[in-house]
Amino acid sequence: MKKIIYFDNNATTQVDPRVFEAMRPFFCERYGNASSIHSFGGSVMAEVEEARRQVADLLGATFRDKDNRAAEILFTSGGTESDNAAIAAATAAAPDRRRIVVSRVEHPAILTTVREYERRGYDVRLIPVDDKGRLDMAELEASVNSQTALVSLMWANNEIGNLYPVAEAAEIAHRNGAVFHTDAVQAVGKIPIELDRVPVDLLSLSGHKLHGPKGIGVLFIRRGVRFKPFVTGGHQERGRRGGTENVPGIIALGEACRLAKAEMAEEVRHLTALRDRLEQQVLEAIPKAFINGDREHRLPNTSSISFEGIEGEAILSLLDQFGICASSGSACTTGSLEPSHVLRAMGVPYTRAHGTIRFSLSKFNTGEEIDELMQVLPQIIATLRRISPFWQGDQA
Repeated sequence: MKKIIYFDNNATTQVDPRVFEAMRPFFCERYGNASSIHSFGGSVMAEVEEARRQVADLLGATFRDKDNRAAEILFTSGGTESDNAAIAAATAAAPDRRRIVVSRVEHPAILTTVREYERRGYDVRLIPVDDKGRLDMAELEASVNSQTALVSLMWANNEIGNLYPVAEAAEIAHRNGAVFHTDAVQAVGKIPIELDRVPVDLLSLSGHKLHGPKGIGVLFIRRGVRFKPFVTGGHQERGRRGGTENVPGIIALGEACRLAKAEMAEEVRHLTALRDRLEQQVLEAIPKAFINGDREHRLPNTSSISFEGIEGEAILSLLDQFGICASSGSACTTGSLEPSHVLRAMGVPYTRAHGTIRFSLSKFNTGEEIDELMQVLPQIIATLRRISPFWQGDQA
């Protein structure tokens, strides 16, 4: 197998070897059902509760019930289920409120779902962003009223890396009696999350975005927030989600959260340096390259770069020949011929939006990999521009 340089970590991350070792025994050795009465299975529940506490510690969720359990942490199958469950719970809790307010740059797990609610008669308000992807807070405040059941705003954008003012948005929601949810899938593990200080009601995260496995996620449900189960069946998760617990995934997510909390400060320094090195080299070496988003308030690992006059899919195809993995935006929309909905919402010109590549880094990336990318990327861009009918600039 040829060497792979992986710059697509917002799509998924490598499982940390320490995370894999933590989950390994729960496949073939400690494989009992955590909800069983017998001790072989029941003893696993203590490990599940420890993982729940590890997740809560990373999120800054300090509430513990009388048995010292992190009762605000609900394990799910991933970010999409958590998002869907949050929307369903908030609307079910306030059936007389028929408005949902979200941003135009949310992940498809939110936007596709609220469009379905719109077909059911809900008044869905999509809050615009400016050319840097920054939310129009005045429009948000004007859109939230006494008829609003839910306000949902992502903590960090998966395509451009922008960080959003979730605390301020939550306060606007609460002033109008609405529930506030944040899709924090891209933020958790990359920046500090302090839910004991930020008044979020519901928060979604996904294990495979922070070096855990796929198929495990969390919905944080603040104490006192009404929640109707989205997945019904057995008594698991305090009756809030039926189905046998995904014990290996839960243990792995707990360990991933523990590592993220312990290593975040160093990881942020590492990622910021790599991202800035990448952007500086691209802008110096390639004409008509543009960084998308808010360069002051963003994730340390994400860089969205538009290359004027060429197709992003062609760039990715040629990078792939060198074993370099990146993306043109969200993995959930790959294959679409339309430009990213995030870039469209920002008003990025068509000839730039189509030539946009997202480089998303992880703690496993190195400066040497950035240098290897830059050995081939300028020539790839120059080659594609020579044959592009859309390129009007200097082809030298």
